[in-house]
Amino acid sequence: MTTPVRPYAGAPVRPLLSVADLVVHFTRHTGFLGARREIVQAVSGVSLAIGRKETLGLVGESGCGKTTLARAVLRLVEKTSGAVRFDGQDLFALAPAELRRMRRRLQIVFQDPYASLNPRLTIGRAIREGLTIHKLAEGAAADRRVRELLEEVGLSADAADNYPHEFSGGQRQRAGIARALAVEPELLVCDEPVSALDVSVQAQVLNLLMDLQARRGLSYLFISHDLAVVRHVAPRVAVMYLGRIVEEGPAEELYARPRHPYTQALLSAVPVPDPVTKRVRIVLPGDP
Repeated sequence: MTTPVRPYAGAPVRPLLSVADLVVHFTRHTGFLGARREIVQAVSGVSLAIGRKETLGLVGESGCGKTTLARAVLRLVEKTSGAVRFDGQDLFALAPAELRRMRRRLQIVFQDPYASLNPRLTIGRAIREGLTIHKLAEGAAADRRVRELLEEVGLSADAADNYPHEFSGGQRQRAGIARALAVEPELLVCDEPVSALDVSVQAQVLNLLMDLQARRGLSYLFISHDLAVVRHVAPRVAVMYLGRIVEEGPAEELYARPRHPYTQALLSAVPVPDPVTKRVRIVLPGDP
């Protein structure tokens, strides 16, 4: 059931991001005084590709390796084997100075908007950090750029002087998106960006991300366990199970005719907004 698949024929021929046979293993120490070592296989041979101005949705249950894959794509964790190439460059072959310059082009929007923001920094200072580190703007120009970014994501320019605890969850996530956009990235990794938000706020943030993509020409790796959310934002979907991609294809085709048993089980768990309609739930045995 966990046989990996290669990217399907509709995947981009000249992708912006290309992941080939990526493997990420962690070592866990157990037993008395941690004497026993165990290998945790978080990502096991994943291959995927994302074109320019494209969104790839990545779905799967908690613990399947989605976030580890996202962090490896950004080189926030080291690989065990495989390759991650951005615009033809191998990210794991870059020297520290080259990697820092490359980080401008790849940014992440985290799942928890409160934990991802420094509570001791105002929103304005948090956004300004990227401008300062990459020498994009200073002084009044940086202040002006911060205000523009806040307004672009639907916040007031005056919000720059507020701290994260003074915002709602949706507003904090908008601030996190503004911080990611500050360095003018080409690819955003969205790691469960709306799962911590109310349903009504989820729709607002999703619409914001889609508007930003249309205006800025962004590419997204959109990670979620919510199939309805992924269907709304991603024309192409990859299904992850136990560290592997088990199915990939156009969203409408995958939702209408899922071929892999795990994809079928995921879709059977999606609630139907009709009390009369009944769906047969597929329950998979075992524990991932």
